[in-house]
Amino acid sequence: MQVTVDAAGNVRGLYAGRQPDQPRLIIGSHIDTVPAAGAFDGVLGVVLGIALIEALDGRRLSFGIEVVALSEEEGVRFGIPFLGSRALIGTLDSALLDRRDKNGISIAQVIRDFGLDPDCVPMAALNGNVFGYLEFHIEQGPVLDSLHLPLGVVEAIVGQSRMEVRFRGKANHAGTTPMNLRQDALSGAAEWIGLVEHEALGTPGMVATVGQVEALPGAGNVIPGEVHASLDVRHANNEVRVRAVAQILKAAREVAGRRGLTVEYETRLDQNAVAFDPGLVASMERAVEAGGWPVHRMVSGAGHDAMVLAAKVPVAMLFVRSPGGISHHPDESVHPADVEAALETGLRFLEDLDASRTLQTV
Repeated sequence: MQVTVDAAGNVRGLYAGRQPDQPRLIIGSHIDTVPAAGAFDGVLGVVLGIALIEALDGRRLSFGIEVVALSEEEGVRFGIPFLGSRALIGTLDSALLDRRDKNGISIAQVIRDFGLDPDCVPMAALNGNVFGYLEFHIEQGPVLDSLHLPLGVVEAIVGQSRMEVRFRGKANHAGTTPMNLRQDALSGAAEWIGLVEHEALGTPGMVATVGQVEALPGAGNVIPGEVHASLDVRHANNEVRVRAVAQILKAAREVAGRRGLTVEYETRLDQNAVAFDPGLVASMERAVEAGGWPVHRMVSGAGHDAMVLAAKVPVAMLFVRSPGGISHHPDESVHPADVEAALETGLRFLEDLDASRTLQTV
């Protein structure tokens, strides 16, 4: 492959087709991770893409293949996910590049410190000679494991809303301030977190999580005067998700009003549910079936780079079983036989596309 690193830090390897300038398929996933993570989330998809090129053993197809190791997907450092794939679709703009981490360091500065030029980020965008994107990924859930299946054909990804919610009260002495005179931001946030769970439990198919809470000033003998809390809401139906988020934010305002607090919130991600390309999904189904494995279509509850790329190119995705449904944890694992099944399916998928000869670039 011809290997380059674009200005967003994505590592890209191009394996050309039989003829110069033939349309290409992108195969990719991300190589960043979360704190206390496992070894397979994201990285497995990149390794499988490289392994597919190796398995071709020099054979050229009627299209090129570009394997992309995306630099950032999780959003851990800057609170904004999918920086690598945003660069590919041309939406990693100057406002995002100015986003800063908790130490005040911007994305643009991190790119410079890595030896790249943030002014060149627009050059990372895909050109019009790409006909699709394929992503392999561990399921990160228990469905395939419960069904005793090695693979799942993903047909859609649920929509996501990610926000930061900030409650503000008044810090004061924990020993001298009577309970009825307090403006405790953490107590208000705790009440609201219970209401978030209540909203999710009452909405079929919805999940809602407050996974990060920071109380300030953070001393055991001081009433918390300010709380920063994350909010993550997901559902396959966009209208249901939007309505639930509105209700959750209304609850935050009501809690703040009763307790003498103020509340404000900032949207970090508002991603609609994404349906994948029917033609590529059908091709993946044929590839799974040809290998002798049951075809199981499923919707992903986790966000992936595929849903970002879907805004610009047709997308397909294949899940690999997660034993025990464990992910974002050091115990995250895979069965080697499942990885072999994914590799064989990927080869059949490429051969199916090669035989179809009906590639349309976007």
